[in-house]
This record gives sequence, structure tokens and C-alpha cells, in this order.
Amino acid sequence: MADLNERDAKLVQYLNEAYGKEKELETALQAHIAMTTKAPYKKRLQQHLRETKSHAKQVERRIKKLGGGGHAIQTVVAKATAAAKGPLHMIRGSGEQEKMLKNAKTEYFNEHEEISTYLAIETFAEKVGDKETAKLARGIRREEERMAKFLQGQIKSLSGAVATDEVPAAQRRASSNGGRSRKRAKPKATAKPKTTKAKARRPAKAKARRRKKAAAKR
Repeated sequence: MADLNERDAKLVQYLNEAYGKEKELETALQAHIAMTTKAPYKKRLQQHLRETKSHAKQVERRIKKLGGGGHAIQTVVAKATAAAKGPLHMIRGSGEQEKMLKNAKTEYFNEHEEISTYLAIETFAEKVGDKETAKLARGIRREEERMAKFLQGQIKSLSGAVATDEVPAAQRRASSNGGRSRKRAKPKATAKPKTTKAKARRPAKAKARRRKKAAAKR
């Protein structure tokens, strides 16, 4: 790698980290695609695998343009790590739906890690006046955000599928208080104050006295 100034060295460092993550996810996505039986989900993973490979190529070109390199070791480590996790993903979960759910949760986590990585690169590049790197990071970040949104929906859908597959219908219908509904007690009507006959007669007597006084003055 050529001697770089402080700005470009830091940009290359961050881009190398992003590149290593993209190569790791290539391997992980291939393993997850092989396990996925839900057609729309599988199709979206295949599309994102193509996006991930494109991201890696774009980042690699930018690294070279900045004068960087030497990310081969990091890439090998990342791919080896992802390859080692693949068989473990195959055995996790008690059923088909739960395996896909666990994969979706892992993918969702990875997408947010990438979003934060590219957001940091975008912001740093803007601060140091590298518009090209900022534009690259922004474009990739937006694709990762779209994938994260898709995965959020899959997590909800697959969680519901696990509930249907693994929890008996009677237990799903049961409420938190054991399935028994309690009748709410009706609020007691507030008793109206009774008006005594004596109180009712007072205004009438007062009116009579006023009429007598008025007649006497005439």
C-alpha cells in the first residue's frame, strides 16, 4: 500500500472494514438461501446476495482509487468465519419456520451493523471533503436499509408461523388470565339526595309572604 495521508488512510481503514463485512455476508447469505423454503423470502435473499457482491466490488474499487489495498487477509478471515457458522445455522431451531426466523434475526442484525458502518463512512467522508466516497456509502446504506425493512416484516411473519406450528390452538386462544373472562362489576348508581316535604314547602311560604306584603302597600 502506498504512503497515504491521514485523511485517506482513515478512509481506507473504514472501507476495508466494510469490504470484509460484505465478503463475510456473501458466504452467510449463500448458506441461508440453501435453507430457505419460503419462496418470496428466498427470492429477496438471492437479490440481496447480488447486491452484496456489487457492494464489495464498489468498495474495493474505491479503496484502490484512494491508494489502499492489503485487505486480502481480512477478507479471508471474514469468509472463513462465515463458512464456519453456516453448519451451525443448519441445526438451530426446533422446526423449519424457527430456523428461518433465526436466520432472519441474524440477517437483520447484520444489516444494521452495515447501516451503521456506511453511515459512519458517509459522515466522515463528508467532513473531510471526499464527495465520491460519501456518495458511494450513501447509496449502499440505502440498499441495506431497504433490506432491513424487508427483514423486519419477515421476522413478524415467521414469528407468527412458529406460533401456529409449535403452539396448540387452544393455548394460542387462551388469554393471559388462563382463558377465563371476568365480568366487570357495574358501578353503583349514585343515590340522589331526597328532598324533604319541609324543604319543598319553604319556597311556597316565602312567595306567599311576599305577595301579602305587596298587597298591604297598595
